[in-house]
Amino acid sequence: MTVLAFLVAIVVLVLVHELGHYWVARLCNVKVIKFSLGFGKAIYVKRFAGGETDWVISLIPLGGYVKMLDEREGEVQPNELARAFNRQPVRRRMAIVVAGPVANLLLAIVLYFALFMHGVPGVKPILGDVQPSTPAAVAQLHAQDMIISINGQQTPSWQEVRWALLDLILQQHQANMEIRNADGVTISRILDTSSLTAADLDSDFIQKLGLHPYQLPIYPVIDKLTGGGAAQRAGLQSQDKVLRVNGETISLWDDFVSVVRGHPGIVLNVEVERAGAVLTLSITPDAITESGKQIGRIGASPLVHRSAYDSMLTEVHYSPRAALSEAVRKTWETSAVSVKMMWKMVMGEVSLKNLSGPISIADYAGQSAQMGLGPYLDFLALISISLGVLNLLPIPLLDGGHLLYYTVELIKGSPVSEKIWEAGQNIGIALLATMMVFALYNDISRLILG
Repeated sequence: MTVLAFLVAIVVLVLVHELGHYWVARLCNVKVIKFSLGFGKAIYVKRFAGGETDWVISLIPLGGYVKMLDEREGEVQPNELARAFNRQPVRRRMAIVVAGPVANLLLAIVLYFALFMHGVPGVKPILGDVQPSTPAAVAQLHAQDMIISINGQQTPSWQEVRWALLDLILQQHQANMEIRNADGVTISRILDTSSLTAADLDSDFIQKLGLHPYQLPIYPVIDKLTGGGAAQRAGLQSQDKVLRVNGETISLWDDFVSVVRGHPGIVLNVEVERAGAVLTLSITPDAITESGKQIGRIGASPLVHRSAYDSMLTEVHYSPRAALSEAVRKTWETSAVSVKMMWKMVMGEVSLKNLSGPISIADYAGQSAQMGLGPYLDFLALISISLGVLNLLPIPLLDGGHLLYYTVELIKGSPVSEKIWEAGQNIGIALLATMMVFALYNDISRLILG
């Protein structure tokens, strides 16, 4: 699932990006020699009847390119000079270059539009226990308060809350929050985010603010048992309510789990209530190894009332006009946050640990795909925005670097010299290689070293 989801994501994002370059090049009457999905050796080549472009699938699927007729890359026949890329007016060249990143941003708008029309599932932003001496406590927020909006922006889910607060922290602005308390009364609160810095984004900044999602209590009532597990062998049954373990009162399921995990292979005296009667069972948790540590497990799961959990979920729907407006807003705000994060990295205010490489992207692709089509499309939109923004950075070798050269040419009235162009390309290669090294290191640290 992970490999397939990753490959689909790469193909879709690269295809859209390169089609942006291709379509605008054709509109400008520039000849496109090759359209390649992937790099390296060609494994499939197709030229349609009457066409002039080779459509290629190459061996390495991490990218793609559009090769246009250009005198700098080979001899051009006199009758085709007018269709060479390098012969085009500078504004046309800029349009062709910017078309790729713009296509990625437009894809994100389309995906968000579809999601907002269909409905975006999420968890209602209801607060759990507020820890003392945190910004949330200072703002007089309380458990079971629901965050309605932040600085005028509606926050129907925790995802929207995180994005809104992330942007405010990067700008070092306070959050003007509209809250609905447990009694249904709407009040205003000011959450001071100034105590957090960009460096705090390396960890869970929501918790540092003292905001914890409300967790429905799960009581220690048995639902299902694993066949042959320690619980079943000891005589534990469905609907049994755990009262005490070794004399200690058990109030919540987590309490029971904690005791079981901490006693691998050790007999536990478990008092349960069954049909009004109290029974004592001796259960010896099976010893298993998890993350290099031995823990106990009995093979039992808790009774969870689905209706209670459904009440914590929400699904946001919009009309077609509102969905389009929200899609544009979401794409713009996500792009802006991405640029701010990148700038903070350049300035050393945000750790390079926030860079992700292909391994992490593949992992996220697989996780989102397993959650359903909606989360996967949301993931695609986010990565499409990241690809568009990244390619617009003024780094030689990227589309943004070419735009920088063409902007200089537009101002000074003549192209940048070949010497400066080549030097810029070398700098671009070095920068991108450095970024990739950091990204891969972060991938390995997250997924392999934990």
